[in-house]
Amino acid sequence: MSGGAIPYRRIVVEHSQDSPKQAVFRAEVRAWLEARAPLREDGDGWSTRTTHPDAAAEKAHMDRCRVWQRELYDSGWAAIDWPVDHGGRGGERWQRQIFQQEAAQFDVTSGFLAAGIALAGPAIGHFGTDEQKDRHLKPMLRGDVVWCQLFSEPGAGSDLANLATRAERDGDEFVVNGQKVWNSSAHLSDWGILLARTDPDAPKHKGITFFLVDMATPGVEPRPIRTINGSAHFNEVFLSDVRIPAENVVGDVNSGWAVARLVLANESTMIGGGMDRADSTANLIALARRWGTSQDPMVRQALASAYTREKLLDWMGRRLQEDVRQGRQPTFDGSVLKVYWSESRRDRGNLGVGMLGGYGVAGDHADTGVWANEALNRFWGSIGGGTDEVHRNNMAERVLGLPPEPRVDKHVPWREQVGGAGLG
Repeated sequence: MSGGAIPYRRIVVEHSQDSPKQAVFRAEVRAWLEARAPLREDGDGWSTRTTHPDAAAEKAHMDRCRVWQRELYDSGWAAIDWPVDHGGRGGERWQRQIFQQEAAQFDVTSGFLAAGIALAGPAIGHFGTDEQKDRHLKPMLRGDVVWCQLFSEPGAGSDLANLATRAERDGDEFVVNGQKVWNSSAHLSDWGILLARTDPDAPKHKGITFFLVDMATPGVEPRPIRTINGSAHFNEVFLSDVRIPAENVVGDVNSGWAVARLVLANESTMIGGGMDRADSTANLIALARRWGTSQDPMVRQALASAYTREKLLDWMGRRLQEDVRQGRQPTFDGSVLKVYWSESRRDRGNLGVGMLGGYGVAGDHADTGVWANEALNRFWGSIGGGTDEVHRNNMAERVLGLPPEPRVDKHVPWREQVGGAGLG
């Protein structure tokens, strides 16, 4: 631990390309944040904690995230570029990006609330009824309601459209039965966005409906899954005769795949933009200084590579987010961003652990605890949000124009496929 005596030096990010208008806005944001939160001076702040010793600590963390989200909402920062009537500020994309850049330097987070807002919010905003928007968007932004995503299933992960959860119409309700898995924070969520099959006789992409489900509905049973790092962030969710009002359908019945595609596009941009936080290159540079490796030429080269990737990801993410927000065809495929991000995260994790040597797998220090956790987490990005292999297929077809893989099931009713085999 030769670098332990080296004092921490905050990495100040210069924004020399800001216009005068942007510089004024950045100063306003920074002043607001400085009045309400401490800087993230090391890896041991509350906002960086991803594992918790017990359910009570996990709930306390979520409650703290809710408090911060309410602070954002009350001050007009919760959804800067959302329309005012949806609870936003009616601002511009660059304002949201500047706020994210500045907030990344402070020990604050909305935690999983932010993910729910990023996924459920646009789906309701673009496809929901006026009643759905009025009921859900502002409570979501205030942090009053936590949202989760109920998409993946044991037999439908990368091939999501093969999902088998059924929703059958019964008067003014749908009765849902099935199982979901890898559902982040479902055990702490109040509402969920759910995909279920409403027409098994249609091809697999065409018989799916998008629902909003109250997680307190009888028959909804989340079960946390303990992962290798000790976290129980993921869940499997069992749905047994769950009754969902027809008014909770988003978009048209049997047309839920269009809504799902918007959610998946936002998920790719959210995951790909996950390095906006200060635990990226700035944290790696600070780590190198504290541990006395900042002058090592190999470390410096790796840090330069990490910084370059971070900037590329930032700009790609901005472009894709704006395309999605405007409802335009993206100027490049989101799969490019997602795969590049997952590779970058692996490299970043390897670099951080490598600089610490044997301490990199110890969990009892402000530095080593963060990077020991990262050593376990750094591979999830190649699976979550669609595997890298699936995204590479997407890139081959959509970006390079290569022939698609044969899809013999494309026009075959789902009931006749493997996923629907045995259904009457």
